Amino acid sequence: MKTRKIWANFGVQDLARTTAFYTQLGFTSNGSNDQLTSFFFGDDKFVIHFFLKSVLEPAMFGPIIDSQSGNEIIFTLSADTKQEVDEWEKAVRAAGGTVVSPPVEFGKGYYGFVFADPDGHRFNVFYM
Repeated sequence: MKTRKIWANFGVQDLARTTAFYTQLGFTSNGSNDQLTSFFFGDDKFVIHFFLKSVLEPAMFGPIIDSQSGNEIIFTLSADTKQEVDEWEKAVRAAGGTVVSPPVEFGKGYYGFVFADPDGHRFNVFYM
């Protein structure tokens, strides 16, 4: 089998809040409507759709994890320098995200931090 593309779908409570958060961080919109807002991530334009949870959950044929209290997945966003990691941390705070763990070295040559968006979806920003 051949897969042409892969993307992610997350459930959110408030489309306007989600759109504002990812726009403020500088991600490019992939469009939106009354059920979702969507953004491109990275040079390969990986797509993450942020659906209203009330729309996505029935399509999942089961409950969606409470992302505020549990981890579903963590995406890693690469940074080119330690300074860029620190800039991301400031930008996440300014946009209304939660820094779960501040920037720290993970051994020689590894530096990063973990953040959650307003709905609790976790990402880390990582330099190596």
